[in-house]
Amino acid sequence: MSVEPQKPRQACCSKLKLFLVSLAFAYFAKAFGGSYMKSSITQIERRFDIPSSLTGVIDGGFEMGNLLVIAFVSYFGAKLHRPRLIGIGCLLMATGSFLTALPHFFQGRYKYETSMSHNSQVNSTANTLPCLSNQSLAEQDKAPDLEQMRDCEKAAGSSMWIYVFLGNMLRGIGETPVMPLGISYMDDFSKEENTPFYLACIHTVGILGPMVGFMMGSFLAKIYVDIGFTDLETITITHRDSRWVGAWWLGFIVSGTVMLLASIPFFFLSKTLPKEGEEENKSTELTALAEQENFLPEEAIGAEEKEKPVTFKEMVKDFVPSLRRLFKNSIFSLMILTNLVAVNGFIGMITFKPKFMEQTYGQSASRAIFLIGIMNLPAVALGFITGGFVMKRFKLGVVGASRMSISASLGAFSLFAVQIFLHCDNAEVAGLTVSYQGAPQVSYSQQTLLSQCNMGCSCSLKHWDPVCAYNGMTYASPCLAGCQTSSGSGRAMVFNNCTCITEAMTPAANTSAVLGQCSRKSDCDRKFKIYMALSVLGAFISACGGTPGYIVLLRSIQPDLKSLALGMQTLIVRTLGGIPPPIYFGALIDRTCLKWGTKQCGGRGACRLYNANAFRITFLGLISGLYLVANMLWGCLYLRIVKRQKKLELRKQAKEGALEGNAVSNGHANISIAKNKEDTNDESTI
Repeated sequence: MSVEPQKPRQACCSKLKLFLVSLAFAYFAKAFGGSYMKSSITQIERRFDIPSSLTGVIDGGFEMGNLLVIAFVSYFGAKLHRPRLIGIGCLLMATGSFLTALPHFFQGRYKYETSMSHNSQVNSTANTLPCLSNQSLAEQDKAPDLEQMRDCEKAAGSSMWIYVFLGNMLRGIGETPVMPLGISYMDDFSKEENTPFYLACIHTVGILGPMVGFMMGSFLAKIYVDIGFTDLETITITHRDSRWVGAWWLGFIVSGTVMLLASIPFFFLSKTLPKEGEEENKSTELTALAEQENFLPEEAIGAEEKEKPVTFKEMVKDFVPSLRRLFKNSIFSLMILTNLVAVNGFIGMITFKPKFMEQTYGQSASRAIFLIGIMNLPAVALGFITGGFVMKRFKLGVVGASRMSISASLGAFSLFAVQIFLHCDNAEVAGLTVSYQGAPQVSYSQQTLLSQCNMGCSCSLKHWDPVCAYNGMTYASPCLAGCQTSSGSGRAMVFNNCTCITEAMTPAANTSAVLGQCSRKSDCDRKFKIYMALSVLGAFISACGGTPGYIVLLRSIQPDLKSLALGMQTLIVRTLGGIPPPIYFGALIDRTCLKWGTKQCGGRGACRLYNANAFRITFLGLISGLYLVANMLWGCLYLRIVKRQKKLELRKQAKEGALEGNAVSNGHANISIAKNKEDTNDESTI
């Protein structure tokens, strides 16, 4: 009686599965940190009193960090221990996050800009005199002494934003190995048919990071920056005020801890893994790269077979020739250009979208961030998983994937273009967007803040301390509203006998005003709901094309150049698509500012009020233009892919015909396939 040999027990989870879980968590951690930075841009701008263009530079620090090392990490990292390099990258990201939070502990308490009318006796219920008839305008607005300003800025820590910039740059350096080395490692050791699904799963888990990041950003934006160190009863502003700063620093400590945890598993993974499915079926070795071998030139297939261990000197020597081979691939080059233009629009949009929702639709910064996290990002996650499922279910090839990707891009662009025509009217601010009589303001200068009703008050024109009158109009300060007395304390303070309120076209029942800006008109909420519906649907459709687009990129490059190609894509897209957009978007948005804040030491601070219509046209118009160019490039890319696929099919048919002809004629027909070495497409000749 023969006894069959017992099969070796298989582990419940393969090493590839463990790597996929670790990579997904690393994607979550890096996306969590990146999205929290995006959600904190407004808070950082207000805390350090800097313009949007400078916050764009800070935001671009991440991409600058990538630029420093991406090419070398992608090329040399592919020859080294990839999981361990990813682990080191996660440690660097954690260090960068902790460094970003550091300025909070070295700066003094946050002192928001306020007028003297209710700053000195905030806890007092005694009447004060907002209309400062005993002070001169020159005394209020005079330029401070340069030496005093220098000493004041040093004490206030106005240059501490540099630590935020350096921390973001270090986080960018650490993020470098995660994508190119992680995706290439996964693609090298997974089944061909499983790659789209694994990719979709990783991106879906990764998109949970931005969801958590934006929701935490929304929660912390409502908590005062100096929580635990300041008596909140003395704070006269709310989280809806443009001077409010949330506890931005706390989120970076949390995200840094998550990145630290994400680094641990990678130090226990091996350098190489067995090809997925080899244990079950050895024949898969012959078919694993079937589609890619059909789509790539024959010389690329032969290059993989010749691969052998190389020294570091040989790797350096082969770097430039490898780059030349990579960029001679026209599909790869065109794909990079398309992604570059699209990413310019996307980065500009995601960086300033919370501010756009705040200024155009009157949403608070915390609510804008919350809605992005709870509505837009789940739609993106669903789109990624849908795109991966469709690819796997219908077994789409390169042409099918490109067709799906361009369709999604066109659909998303159409929905985005509609959003340009949705808008609310400007907030009614006397002397800025409307006159003191309520008529639309044609032009603006510092002097338009003055009127007959407040001329005798000697008000400062620099301060932004808005009050809302009962007629729905906002005034830049209680003094500029002509208020004579005040009562109450803290946020409950009420200003009475405001002479400018009686000048409005719609006189109020009383002449009182309360702290803060007035809410937008009721129809603005309805328009905002339509905007959010279009935004969510567009995000879903756009994300459906994400996985197919990535598959087109992976299948159009030679296997031995895969890590380098992904690294170069990241380098170029991050450098030209990640660094410039926040800067030039921020600079253009700054041009729509109507009222700048004043720094504690004098000088121009952060913008307090924008021209909502100019903001909308600048912001959405620029993004729409970039997306239009990206769609045109996608069309050219699709035609190029179809052309190459047809050539490859003709070559395949010619080979089959040659074999059949040789068999039938028994060698009388002389049919050969000649390959032109200089043609990267390897066109067939008969």
